Amino acid sequence: MTDINKDNYSEQELKSMSNDELARLGTELDGVTVAYRKKRFPIENDPAEERAAIQLNVWLILSILSGIGFLAVYLFWPWEYKGHGDEGLWTYTFYTPLLGLLAGLTLLFLGVFIVQYVKRMIPEEVSVQRRHDGPSDEVDRRTMTALLNDAWQTSTLGRRKAMQGLLAGGAIVAGLVIIAPLGGMVKNPWKRGELGYEGDGTLWTSGWTLQEKGVKLYLGRDTGAVAEPHETATGQHYTTEGISRLVRMRPEDLDAQAMETVFPLAEEDVNDGDRYDPRKDVYEHHMHSIHGPRNAVMLIRMRSSDAARVIERKGQEDFHYGDFYAYSKICTHIGCPTSLYEAQTHRILCPCHQSQFDALQYGKPVFGPAARALPQLPITVDEEGYLVAKDNFAEPLGPAFWERES
Repeated sequence: MTDINKDNYSEQELKSMSNDELARLGTELDGVTVAYRKKRFPIENDPAEERAAIQLNVWLILSILSGIGFLAVYLFWPWEYKGHGDEGLWTYTFYTPLLGLLAGLTLLFLGVFIVQYVKRMIPEEVSVQRRHDGPSDEVDRRTMTALLNDAWQTSTLGRRKAMQGLLAGGAIVAGLVIIAPLGGMVKNPWKRGELGYEGDGTLWTSGWTLQEKGVKLYLGRDTGAVAEPHETATGQHYTTEGISRLVRMRPEDLDAQAMETVFPLAEEDVNDGDRYDPRKDVYEHHMHSIHGPRNAVMLIRMRSSDAARVIERKGQEDFHYGDFYAYSKICTHIGCPTSLYEAQTHRILCPCHQSQFDALQYGKPVFGPAARALPQLPITVDEEGYLVAKDNFAEPLGPAFWERES
């Protein structure tokens, strides 16, 4: 390709050329050599061409039907969690597999159509082009447009209205299959629901917020208990009656320099010690507390000599109980669990991105990407000697909020 060839054509001459002439000129000026080119169906109205078009349309129809099936399952299939023994467990079990299967088939059928269309409709061609640098000029732009038009015409898609409609429908449905699940991630952070162990739906509440409503909250230790089998007249069944996943803690239950993960345990859901009732079923409530996204708290018992060196945050000097300090386990970086406590250095570590917090200085970050201190839970003991929350957290939990002051 040389600039001399391009300069030989004026704008008027280019306008007077047909699309075929411009396409031919474009290949020449671009240094393209068409070594081989053959139409898939050189004979007009070839029955084989119509059969191929019908088969291609079938792939598009299958893609559209799979996409519609995905949207129907996503919108209308029962998705609420069902546990063992609950009615509708099998229906719930198939929800996620059906979404994956139908989404995969939607994209698979659309992909098969594209591959088959190229192999069966686009003319066979072998072309070689010399590489050239620099911006495109007027001749290149016009000839490129002509080449694209030529490709559209020779592909035969331009005259296949039914296939165009199906292709557009398939593309739209496939797009919805990809985009629709994102709708479940959109949440109004200010929309309040009923306050429970998992908060009220807003980002700044947790199970510990129940304390503000007058609910007495114990620091519950996770026992790891699970449902147990029982023999009945109808066979073996699993039950959670009398099983306590969370139990109350006393100060003497934790050794010095030890750390325990605790969760909010409402007084009405206590089923241990002198309040144990073998017929009481509180297991589900306990699990809601454990799975509350901002409920986990690290209860740390320091040695008395170390506790005497603790620097308290202003206004929170009475948040601890003796040698016991309770910090949120939710990292203030991006919400990972700060699940490691190094007793010798009194460092609380987040394993995700190696943020470190100083337990001797109100959970202040001393290393890593976290920029805010871990919120501290005010704690005390009740008249029976059990550890309880004295108040709710003074600020929102987890990653940085504009309401946070630390």
